[in-house]
Amino acid sequence: MFDSLSDRLGGVFDKLRGRGALKEQDVRDAMREVRIALLEADVALPVVRRFIDQVTEKAIGQSVLRSVTPGQQVVKIVNDAIIEMLGGDVTPELDLNAAPPVVIMMVGLQGSGKTTSTAKIAKLLKEKQGKKAMMASLDVNRPAAQEQLKVLGEQVGVATLPIIPGQQPTEIATRAMQAAKLQAVDVLLLDTAGRLHVDQQLMDEMKAVAEISNPRETLLVVDSLTGQDAVNVAQSFSGQVDLTGVVLTRMDGDARGGAALSMRAVTGKPIKFAGTGEKMEALEVFHPSRVANRILGMGDVVSLVEKAAEAVKVEDAEALAKRMEQGKFDMNDLRMQLKQMQNMGGLGMLAGMMPGMKKAKAAMQASGMDDRVLLRMDAIIGSMTPKERANPALLNAKRKIRVAKGSGTQVQDINKLLKMHMEMSKAMKQIKKMGGLKGLAAMFGKGGLDAAMPGLGGQGLGPGAGGLPGLGGGGPDLSKFLKK
Repeated sequence: MFDSLSDRLGGVFDKLRGRGALKEQDVRDAMREVRIALLEADVALPVVRRFIDQVTEKAIGQSVLRSVTPGQQVVKIVNDAIIEMLGGDVTPELDLNAAPPVVIMMVGLQGSGKTTSTAKIAKLLKEKQGKKAMMASLDVNRPAAQEQLKVLGEQVGVATLPIIPGQQPTEIATRAMQAAKLQAVDVLLLDTAGRLHVDQQLMDEMKAVAEISNPRETLLVVDSLTGQDAVNVAQSFSGQVDLTGVVLTRMDGDARGGAALSMRAVTGKPIKFAGTGEKMEALEVFHPSRVANRILGMGDVVSLVEKAAEAVKVEDAEALAKRMEQGKFDMNDLRMQLKQMQNMGGLGMLAGMMPGMKKAKAAMQASGMDDRVLLRMDAIIGSMTPKERANPALLNAKRKIRVAKGSGTQVQDINKLLKMHMEMSKAMKQIKKMGGLKGLAAMFGKGGLDAAMPGLGGQGLGPGAGGLPGLGGGGPDLSKFLKK
């Protein structure tokens, strides 16, 4: 979503980092370009002015201009300012400290993803916090809105209030409160009706529901793709109802990102969740510092680790660890890793979270390399016999032709996959020579990351880092795989 803004800011900071000493005029010229980049990203004008004034004041200080790395100091100041713009270093959480049932009221315009977000939050509360949740649809205007929430509830395993035709929103809210108390529900989510535009009837209806349910949280759901108008919607709602937070949907889209950057500054309400896809698990807690790091190309290693923890099963990781200890790595292991990469969001998502991988991600897109590469490799492995997957050395010319036909690929594709597998196998054997995983851990303790992974070359993970040119030859080099 922030790709365009990230590219523009990256170009500005590359110029600063390429110089030794900085003059005050250099900083002001850079801030002028930053201002243009933010305005092009559809950030609200008052927010841009406040941001530039704040950054310029700190960046032209003598401690920055006379520092050893003034360019990187400016990047850090901008990074800190973006974090503050997005809500500060504290990650906002749902306030559920009240007598059950705690009510969360979802509000927003029609088409913003309100109903889907309701189900996603219910799923998150159930699976991550162990809460017993219930959902109720108060939307009696949009056709099949209540049925939609019921279907989503069945998908995520969360109970929904039974539908009684003809009831009005206030009656449904009253019945939902009674049902939640009888069923000892921890959290009740009310999906209110949306409109095509903000109108007084919508506001009056929400106020009436709020009086009945006394919500602990009132979350405004906003579509990121609406751009600057999303800020206007947020202002309209915050002036009528007591909002406690914002949910931004379609954060995986190609919007310019101005809505996300402006929302917190304009409304004063924290962004609590970000929808990153259509799947029910595609909802992330909004971390201002992590988003700022992504914008400035510093990556988001913490989120990457969390995604890995969710995608990788403990038993699979333990089984692979044992095989690595023995120096074994066959096509079944490779296939498992490819599927885990897909579950974590694919190549683009992973590259965007790795520090210094912005240029690598751009190169992947320019060469036509995308998640279809993973699917193609999986098809190749799937066309092999169990014996061939366990022992790739069996693949002679005749077998390769058969596998290529079965997977709809070419023989050279098979050869490239085998070469990649061979390189990974060598890496596993190197780990065994170093004493297995325990020996590798010892190297981390003695010489740090650079000792264990010499391919990193001491690049670091902070602002101005040179990136991740390699992982000691141990990682899968997908760039060598055929791009179609």
